[in-house]
Amino acid sequence: MSHVKAGGSSKNIHNNAGQRLGVKRFGGQKVRAGEVLVRQTGSTKIAGPGTYISRDFTIHAAVDGVVSFAKVKKAKFTGKTVPRTQVIVK
Repeated sequence: MSHVKAGGSSKNIHNNAGQRLGVKRFGGQKVRAGEVLVRQTGSTKIAGPGTYISRDFTIHAAVDGVVSFAKVKKAKFTGKTVPRTQVIVK
């Protein structure tokens, strides 16, 4: 009887680089228009006044100003409200 291990159990295959997600500019920091504020997967934080959200859910500054964050309640499609962090530039 042969002793060859069954296929499908390779272990060293998950060696891709991280996506460098997260908050890039924190509350109180001055920003210029177009700067990246938050890189995220999905809309965990939402764009508020003075910001816009791009195709990959990255939040950018639309105007020059100071970054701030606020907690808001956002309604989902089902009607349930969930807390979200809103990114604001004033």
